[in-house]
Amino acid sequence: MKKRHMFVRTAAGVLAGILLFGSGAWGAIALRYQLPGPPAVRLGGAILWSVAYLALLVLAFGWRQWWAAMGLLVALGLLLVWWVTIRPSNDRVWADDVSRLLSGEVQGSEVTLHNVRDFRWRAENDYDVHWDTRRYDLDKLVSADAVLSYWSGEAIAHAMISFGFEDGTHVVFSMEIRKERGEAFSEIGGFFKQFELVLIAADERDIIAVRTNVRGEDDYLYPLRMPREAMRSLFLSYVNAANGLVDEPAFYNTITSNCTTIVYRMARRIDGALPMDIRLLLTGYLPGYLMENGALDRRLPLEEWRRRGRITERARAYGDGADFSRVIREGVPPASVGD
Repeated sequence: MKKRHMFVRTAAGVLAGILLFGSGAWGAIALRYQLPGPPAVRLGGAILWSVAYLALLVLAFGWRQWWAAMGLLVALGLLLVWWVTIRPSNDRVWADDVSRLLSGEVQGSEVTLHNVRDFRWRAENDYDVHWDTRRYDLDKLVSADAVLSYWSGEAIAHAMISFGFEDGTHVVFSMEIRKERGEAFSEIGGFFKQFELVLIAADERDIIAVRTNVRGEDDYLYPLRMPREAMRSLFLSYVNAANGLVDEPAFYNTITSNCTTIVYRMARRIDGALPMDIRLLLTGYLPGYLMENGALDRRLPLEEWRRRGRITERARAYGDGADFSRVIREGVPPASVGD
């Protein structure tokens, strides 16, 4: 019994030490990304925190100084209080491609979207800026396609949903980071409130072509097997999400609020039986999840859908002309409408 008691105490101490060390590391990274001031000040703050925190850990666990343990708790408490005061904002100097917020109005089957992006891209820093107000009739909504844009190996892709209408027009919804001017994406920064979240609605020849033709990404299009009412509900979920971000800005999070997890939460409102899955985070493997859950038609094997759905070369060969949406779909079978 005595040995068991000692084991429990030792295990508890080790666990507490790991948690405290992890909390200190989290604090250092949080200061590195969020401490006000230039990069040198943020880095200095992170280093100062690390040195002080490690010293308190040694004193608390090595020298068993009770005041050092209290100092650790106070330091963490103050850091958490500061952390919760960091709030998202819509008022910053934004990059041009995320400078405007999408909003929508719904009247019956008619949806009016304000600030639909329609840029013409020649290079990452060379483009024509154009924003539109567009009107869509949901009674004429005929398709929904998942577009995956691979930018970092086979496991990581950016996911978008493209809605198609009877007249051949398409609009793509994409949840993205809202970069400030001159800012670059950081996976680690995405955990530490570095970026706000923005919902973009755009033409395919803007939001797909910039990835394939300018950024060198590899894009795939998968027609989704969905009932028309589910398509309509998903479209309206995007409109509601856009209006929500206008009223209340939110932070992007690399895991909990990214391009795929937000679509998943929307889809769960339509089908509450959709399971959680690691492929919602490792988005490059999302097509397998879609097929297993009936959203991707099983009449073709997954590899055949992938082969036919690779639109990269067609997009690069065609450019950004008026028939962009038709050209990239050549050879891609339309999805059957679900029950």
